Amino acid sequence: MSEFTRHDIDSAPEKARPIIENTAKGFGFVPAPVALMAESPELLEGFMTGNGLFNKTTLSPLEREVLILTMATTVECHYCVAMHSAMLTRQGADQGLIEALRTRTPLEDPKLEAIRVFTLAVMEGHGNVAPEVMQSFLDAGYTRRNALEVVLGLGVYTISTYANRMTEAPVDEPFKAFEWHGKH
Repeated sequence: MSEFTRHDIDSAPEKARPIIENTAKGFGFVPAPVALMAESPELLEGFMTGNGLFNKTTLSPLEREVLILTMATTVECHYCVAMHSAMLTRQGADQGLIEALRTRTPLEDPKLEAIRVFTLAVMEGHGNVAPEVMQSFLDAGYTRRNALEVVLGLGVYTISTYANRMTEAPVDEPFKAFEWHGKH
């Protein structure tokens, strides 16, 4: 059982309170990862700032979600998989796409498959990507800027996935229908 405190607006350190308030307004509740990351206001601010920057990249919202779910299933972040599966479902994404991402199988859409494969290559190579993998990514219609945006996304979601696993963030009720148990 986690020893971390699931903070609310009253128990959170002062510097984390505005972030908790903002998040509660956006979601209608404080998701467990935010409540648990609030123990370190700097970590919480770093994740939220990074996430805001990642959302401004030239990658489409769907491409960003493909990256997030690819990473989350690879590092087995139960919370991220549930939450982002729910988000994709609410956005009307194809259920076959969501299932393929959750089971780590190739995607039917060639461009989305290219970002999935590239994301895996960046993770596996710790940033060192073979020239032919880079070329395949570029040939699929992505740019070198997009390649660096993948690095940003991986950096941001490393914060989230590692913190979620360390704090044993429980899946919140709105995401329960999308629980994922990985390859444990």
